[in-house]
Amino acid sequence: MQIQFLDAPVASSARLAARLVNQDAVPADLEPVLAEAAKMARFSGKAGQMFEGFAERDGKVVRVVLAGIGAADAKDRKGAIEKAGAAIVAKYLTSGETALTLDVTGAGLSAEEAAAALLGAVLRAWRHDVYRTKLTDDKKPSLSEIALAGAPEGTKALWAVEQAVAAGVAFTRELVTEPANTIYPETFVERCQAKTEGTGLKIRVLDEKEMAALGMGSLLGVAQGSVRPARLLVMEWLGGAEGEKPVAFVGKGVTFDTGGISLKQPAGMEDMKWDMGGAGAVAGTMLALALRKAKANVIGVCGLVENMPDGKAQRPGDVVTSMSGQTIEVINTDAEGRLVLCDALTWVQREYSPAKIVDLATLTGAIIASLAHEYAGLFSNNDDLAAALSAAGDASGDRLWRFPMGPAYDKQLDSAIADMKNVGSRFGGSITAAQFLQRFIENGTPWAHLDIAGTVWSDKPGATWDKGATGFGVRLLDRFVRDTAEG
Repeated sequence: MQIQFLDAPVASSARLAARLVNQDAVPADLEPVLAEAAKMARFSGKAGQMFEGFAERDGKVVRVVLAGIGAADAKDRKGAIEKAGAAIVAKYLTSGETALTLDVTGAGLSAEEAAAALLGAVLRAWRHDVYRTKLTDDKKPSLSEIALAGAPEGTKALWAVEQAVAAGVAFTRELVTEPANTIYPETFVERCQAKTEGTGLKIRVLDEKEMAALGMGSLLGVAQGSVRPARLLVMEWLGGAEGEKPVAFVGKGVTFDTGGISLKQPAGMEDMKWDMGGAGAVAGTMLALALRKAKANVIGVCGLVENMPDGKAQRPGDVVTSMSGQTIEVINTDAEGRLVLCDALTWVQREYSPAKIVDLATLTGAIIASLAHEYAGLFSNNDDLAAALSAAGDASGDRLWRFPMGPAYDKQLDSAIADMKNVGSRFGGSITAAQFLQRFIENGTPWAHLDIAGTVWSDKPGATWDKGATGFGVRLLDRFVRDTAEG
């Protein structure tokens, strides 16, 4: 989506003209017939309301859209403005209109709020039509340009930052949407290398031989049943003070998960192409940070594997040795994400000694049973870190809900023949998964685990996304970095 800023008020003859309207404040300069029609349609500017009418301007028929943004003192005014921008684009993306003028004159928006309207619009415009060959014209996106008029001073500079975040979200959605025959460990790396070229982001890649030498038997055990070799992708952004300990983001990147020998049910297995959503979120975040030149030191690590059930695949009952030296009895090969993450967590701690760690993973179906698709689960060993992430979630819209942890749950992981099992009982599965990961956190490093299984993909459109990949996690982590690492 191309964005431009108009110094003068929007042209009255614009073919598609939209205005953001405060509650009970229909613009006084609106044509009387439009104002009366809006009143008859009970449009009052409430958040979420939209009105469409037509008027003759300069001898041309113009489509006029009013989008409500609610009361000026509403608690989530910025969110309402973002959703209004998204709703306009959702309605007209395939309408045949190619350009939209969005006039915020008189709405009393701050620069941050005006940028939010554009962010919502751009996020909602994202589509992945690479494999569609028979779209009819009325189903093809036509809207490709938005001109913003009446924006307050500073909006353009703020938009440069939000545009970087939007690019990160789009990249995450791209990775999560692509099928597993296109995105697998090697091509995930290649896609990241191509997307980040020229941004200043440094990329390192560990292959299976290097990981074996480091003792990553847990991660490699998951990958051994696939012809696709595993990779550990490392992305470095060092934009902060020299020598300052970095923040580390670690993502689960199971590019396809059959369950291995503990095979999943066939129905719905196609969804398991997005079992790399945690790694996708980390990659998108690192791109966003690099594009906006974040003043922080951040390391992104993605453990990339494919979990397949061939004759070389690990079996239930096998014992593997993790990089930490701890041994794991693999009770269920479909609880593979934690086996990938534990080695990635050990590696990043020993390589970078990060100040804090956040891992993201589509880890358990149990989290969906608990939270449906509204929140991601938050688990942490540090109250300050948990509070900062929760605040970032509320501010960004990628919301989190904290769960308890404790020794009572930890006991479920005791093994009769190894240091631990990879699963507990069928109850509290999200918590015992977090307890497993916590065993690999060293020296009391502040750590949080985000179980995002219910939020990376949606079967219905949301405010800022269509059906499919949501891009969850990028805005959350970017906001977290702004709040805690950039000062």
